[in-house]
Amino acid sequence: MAKKATYVVQFRRKREKKTNYKKRLNLLKSEKTRLVVRRSNRYINVQLVEYNEDGDLVIASANSRDLKKFGWKFHTRNTPAAYLTGLICGHRGISKGIRGAILDIGLNPSVKSSRIYAALKGAIDSGLKIPHNEEMLPSDDRISGIHISEYRNIEIDKEFKKVKNKIIKSFEGKKYKNGAKKD
Repeated sequence: MAKKATYVVQFRRKREKKTNYKKRLNLLKSEKTRLVVRRSNRYINVQLVEYNEDGDLVIASANSRDLKKFGWKFHTRNTPAAYLTGLICGHRGISKGIRGAILDIGLNPSVKSSRIYAALKGAIDSGLKIPHNEEMLPSDDRISGIHISEYRNIEIDKEFKKVKNKIIKSFEGKKYKNGAKKD
């Protein structure tokens, strides 16, 4: 009769392949705000999250579903939508006093020019300081949706510029947490 267990049961989220605890611990050791980018079947979610012992605290959040409020008429899971979602989240974070962050892609694979990095570029363009490798970011043509325009014969690139300007104007002139206005 066996007296000791032959194996140790892993944490539930690790068993379900939802959390890589080693990666998470390394991100938390930095003690910086995390820019968390997640994909679903229909949307892109971007959040600025701070660690708290009682549970992570979401400082600012944006979902690509929010783009409809700014007049976006196209799919909410493509590269331009990811960029615009990152831009919104970055502006919301800056308005709450966040100046910098580190990227947290979770279990998503790190693929050059992917939607994850498009959202990162949007957050960087909003004014957040996030360490990154320029080679991983998508090109401006890809971010503005020219590749979609050529393929589908729609004018997504013109709509992209309009929506981007609306987002930037909606955050202009707002007072920030520390009392200073945006540079």
